[in-house]
Amino acid sequence: MYKSAFRKFLPLFDRVLVERFTAETVTKGGIMLPEKSQGKVLQATVVAVGPGSVNPKGNLQPVSVTVGEKVLLPEYGGTKVSLDDKDYFLFRDGDILGKYVE
Repeated sequence: MYKSAFRKFLPLFDRVLVERFTAETVTKGGIMLPEKSQGKVLQATVVAVGPGSVNPKGNLQPVSVTVGEKVLLPEYGGTKVSLDDKDYFLFRDGDILGKYVE
């Protein structure tokens, strides 16, 4: 039913809670990058998922990602959620652009 990496927050419906990867602060050549020069990180790890949404026929449409998967996020959007002094982002399942397969 609900899959969560922790028990303090469970997303509802088709929401997905993700933790963004940290931005690179040093280039491969060893040059330190200021915050303004760092690009926005679009990759994240799924931390928790909701049960899914209900389609027009009344059936439950499950979320397409699972906890632990690495996903590609849109550049803008998402709702910032702070839990245990860490920042997470809440997206709808349909807003996630794709997932990485290994």
